[in-house]
Amino acid sequence: MICCCAIGAHAQDASPPATTPTAAAPVSEELELLKEEETVSIATRHEQPISQAPSNVYVITDEDIRHSGATDIPTILRRVPGLDVMQVTGADFNVSARGDNQLFANKILVMVDGRSIYIDGQGLVFWKSLPVTLPEIKRIEVLKGPASVVYGFNAFDGVINIITKSAQDMKGTTLQFGGGELGTISSSAVQAGSAGKLDYRLSIGHDQNQQWRNHDALAFRSNKFNVQTQYNFSGDATLRVAGGFIDTNRFDGPVSNVQIPRSQFNQGYTDVHYQYRNFSVRGWWQGNDIPVDSATHPLLSQFVRQANATDGSNVSFTTNTYNIEAQHSLEFVSANRLSYGVNYRYNTVDGSAVSELGREDRLGVHLQDEWKIRPSLTLVAGVRYDLHTRINGTWSPRVALVYNLTPEHTFRVSGSVAYRPPTLFESNLDLRILPTVPPLFAPIPLFGSQTLNPEQIISYEAGYQGWWMKHRLRTRLDLFFNHLSDLINFQTVGTARTLVNGGEADIYGTEAGLEFLATRWLSGFANVSYQKIGQTFTGVSRRGGPDWKANVGLRGDWDNGLNGEIAVHYVASATYPLIEFFTALAPVLPSPTSPTVDSYTLLNLRGGYRFWHDKAELAVAVYNALNDKHKEHPLGDTLGSRVMGWVTLRF
Repeated sequence: MICCCAIGAHAQDASPPATTPTAAAPVSEELELLKEEETVSIATRHEQPISQAPSNVYVITDEDIRHSGATDIPTILRRVPGLDVMQVTGADFNVSARGDNQLFANKILVMVDGRSIYIDGQGLVFWKSLPVTLPEIKRIEVLKGPASVVYGFNAFDGVINIITKSAQDMKGTTLQFGGGELGTISSSAVQAGSAGKLDYRLSIGHDQNQQWRNHDALAFRSNKFNVQTQYNFSGDATLRVAGGFIDTNRFDGPVSNVQIPRSQFNQGYTDVHYQYRNFSVRGWWQGNDIPVDSATHPLLSQFVRQANATDGSNVSFTTNTYNIEAQHSLEFVSANRLSYGVNYRYNTVDGSAVSELGREDRLGVHLQDEWKIRPSLTLVAGVRYDLHTRINGTWSPRVALVYNLTPEHTFRVSGSVAYRPPTLFESNLDLRILPTVPPLFAPIPLFGSQTLNPEQIISYEAGYQGWWMKHRLRTRLDLFFNHLSDLINFQTVGTARTLVNGGEADIYGTEAGLEFLATRWLSGFANVSYQKIGQTFTGVSRRGGPDWKANVGLRGDWDNGLNGEIAVHYVASATYPLIEFFTALAPVLPSPTSPTVDSYTLLNLRGGYRFWHDKAELAVAVYNALNDKHKEHPLGDTLGSRVMGWVTLRF
């Protein structure tokens, strides 16, 4: 987070009498410029400076979101070094970390205000249908690496927590509308305020856009409503009650190895959270109804189609998740903090894509200790034990050492283990791949398995963060090594394709970056990441992804209201596995399909003007300004450019 601290006011309060000649001396610009270190909670579930976090954490602020001109969170996440973002259609995104991205990406935990929005029943995140509007977001904390020690299952490649603004932060009315090419609309209205000890925030949003491959066809359309209330008791206790729903009546995807389905996505949720100092207890429910009309990828549609067990194209499903959790922390002395917690979760899934109503129970307990061995050295050690209906119990430890060479320079080393259990969808899957030309091959059943083991990751990491030039420049360097095993994917068993565990992969790499505040009005960032994959996985379970990625950005924000940002994202070429149909049918396919996608460069621009005492803003944003037409997956759409206009009002 970059800020200009106007310390002049404080200097004036402490100034000597006006008769002193130096009283009117101006404060130098160099002293006015400070780069403030972020405070984060994602690594340990309590607030701490980012340099003291036991895991690799990156923060995106509300100003980063505003200046990006983006209509969705994945586009904003592209700036994070080591994060893999893949857009497949106008609706479908996949996000993961450090070389582990894929279609149907399912290995990164996503939360809003600490509540998981990851769909446990199928292992999905519908990135375009998040239960939050863009103006409500205060910051996004991104943790790269396993974090099962405090979050349990699914915190595998990393964790993303979207933190919203309080009612006091948004007091009043906020209206935002963005519209542009490809029928793109991104709109929201937020009303926030307080009545005595009760704070409230209500929001509505509408978003839609056309397909990249067919500009006359709708790719995405969604409406959402959210309400959050918080009662502030005396003595630091708060009770937060929230709820909402999302109605996505058109979703182009999610794309799999065989199909580009026509989907809908409907979600409702409730959340109750009580907190008193170092103690919290929380309960929430999330329900998802996902009607899906199976549609085979156009290149294969002449030869095969996917159907349910009764030969229909409806492969819909419904999931419900009920969760209750509690956590408490003890501070024995100023140098030691012990945290412990427990959570129980109940999941169900049903629909035409599974063989039966699936149910599962999960119970987890965790313990973590933060011990400041010396003023400059902190040891963080913790372990979590998780029980699951269909698998043996798992232990997820994490150990980290954080060493402050000086207050401005910090080193960190860590090791951790995490698991992703088989989803109810993977356990109860019951679909068919049918030939449209009968002599081609016999029908192929697709079956889940009740005997799957959890996927595992073992991770080691070393990192450095340094401040320079009186906190106007920050540099970061990270090295990592991840060992993946027992990934779940399809294998042909007799005449059927069944989900099984198997294979191993070693992914290692480095990430380096800097953020700077050059003047009061000019700031920027630059980072680069490299990753290399060695693996024994075969078929579509093989890990793909680019070796190199680089991001550069410059932002100007002037006192006269003008502002602008330039962001460049370079992604090297990558090779992704394709299902064997593309190889077997290659001689007769309408066009060949290469598993390799070319490198691409995204240039995103935004210019804005603030007026009416900064309560109104007009802006123009250009996505892919160079019109570098490219695919981010071999089965995805060819992406082009888009121009949008934005208007924001606050009163």
